[in-house]
Amino acid sequence: MSLGEGSRDRPPRGTPPAGADDAAADRRTALRATAHPVRLQIMSLLTGAPLTAAEVARELALTHANASYHLRTLLAAGMIVPAGEERIRGGIAKRYRYDTAHDLEAQRARGRTAADRAIYPALANELIRRSAQAHFPAGGTNLMADAEVWVDPELWRDIRDRIAQAARDLHDAAQPPRTPGTVRTSTTVAMFEMAPIDPDQPA
Repeated sequence: MSLGEGSRDRPPRGTPPAGADDAAADRRTALRATAHPVRLQIMSLLTGAPLTAAEVARELALTHANASYHLRTLLAAGMIVPAGEERIRGGIAKRYRYDTAHDLEAQRARGRTAADRAIYPALANELIRRSAQAHFPAGGTNLMADAEVWVDPELWRDIRDRIAQAARDLHDAAQPPRTPGTVRTSTTVAMFEMAPIDPDQPA
């Protein structure tokens, strides 16, 4: 799943615009929805295929009620979208999917604030979980990169935008879980500007 990219535009200082309270509430709802390891897993699953609560429950070893609860929470936060419904054993099963373009548009509408930092611990915990299942093929296809560096602002934005496009390409290429001929992969990207260093404080 993608948690969005930064914006080149800075919000104006001063009085919050009309609807700011609603936008803040939307941000809080989205943060509560995504800052949960199971919901991060669900959003990743729904990238490759629209799934029902029963299918999500089977894939993640959840109860049907638990899967349904997480899906409702994500839907209410605007993080996933309905993808049709079908009749199963006399009942109606709803399908949901994660739409990268929809999510990015919703994030742009909400705006980005310092409160969004709450998602990073959830991503870090998810990376710990996934890394325990890491596979190291003979071909050496894995990649790891880490950097806390000072760069030109224009170069920073250019690199960020290229990585954001690569992340969108990856989401667009996602296929249903266990599709023959595919490999299960993990990608975590978190790029952000850091606060200036106080010269009187250690880095």
